[in-house]
Amino acid sequence: MKIICIGRNYIDHAKEMNSPVPTSPVIFMKPETALIPKNHPFHYPLFTKDLHYETELVVRINKNGKHIEERFAHKYYSEIGIGIDFTARDIQSDLKEKGLPWEKAKAWDHSAPIAEKFIKVKDIEDLNNISFTLLKNGEKVQEGNSKDMIFSIDHLIAEISKYFMLKIGDLIFTGTPAGVGSVKIGDHLEAYIEDLSMLQFKIN
Repeated sequence: MKIICIGRNYIDHAKEMNSPVPTSPVIFMKPETALIPKNHPFHYPLFTKDLHYETELVVRINKNGKHIEERFAHKYYSEIGIGIDFTARDIQSDLKEKGLPWEKAKAWDHSAPIAEKFIKVKDIEDLNNISFTLLKNGEKVQEGNSKDMIFSIDHLIAEISKYFMLKIGDLIFTGTPAGVGSVKIGDHLEAYIEDLSMLQFKIN
């Protein structure tokens, strides 16, 4: 199982990061160890002083595939969830300045908590109009909608599968909207799809 992440898939987020708007999906990966085991707490990593949340819709692949055409991509997933792509922003900035890969900033253990339960696609009225939000200590800090993605879920699957065999259980983090920010020990995060609370935990 692998975790495939998409960077800068919302124009407003690209702008807030002072990054160019991509003309093709920006793809990076996290290992399976980026997930948090069930009932395991989330700990603020010791190696960063600037930990940022990035809330994202997550697609779970349910069928093996390679070189998938966009028009057939919908056959390769049946569930949508939510997760947080945590980023050690200070480390990422240093790596960017040196032109080095981002793994130390993005792919560390437990850097990708996800909701335990996913929503069936058949229960979603419009995949291109899924709203999601993140609350930090009860205050809304991020709000996004799949209609604002630069690259749709089906387009992402087609593009990713050009390079990587997609396998059952793979997760695709589809990108974060504007509003990313820092967390500190003691903060409480809660992520919603529409009005359904999907994921919540404390920063320890």
